[in-house]
Amino acid sequence: MTQQHKNLSNGKWNELSILEQMANIGSEVERSIKWKNKNNLKFAKKAFERFLELIDLTIADYKNKSRLKEILRIREFFSDFLIGNNIYNFKDEEWQKYFYHFNLAARLK
Repeated sequence: MTQQHKNLSNGKWNELSILEQMANIGSEVERSIKWKNKNNLKFAKKAFERFLELIDLTIADYKNKSRLKEILRIREFFSDFLIGNNIYNFKDEEWQKYFYHFNLAARLK
């Protein structure tokens, strides 16, 4: 997997608030879902790789240590949803609704 967000991995990501980080992650979730539903697995995979990169940067950000359990579950559950067997039975709309609130909060900030 190639690094897509080189400037963010150099410390810029840690300057963002958790709301901004989650909103950006949500954008990649939205793209992954969109491309999967259009049966474009190549683009869905690329968006998923960007999701992984951003969520891993969020996990590594020390200021998020109190939210680590939730962030790790998001990583696990969305990975299962998109490329696994969806054993947790998530639906597109649930992911979209979850991340919508971060987008709204980040814009209102």
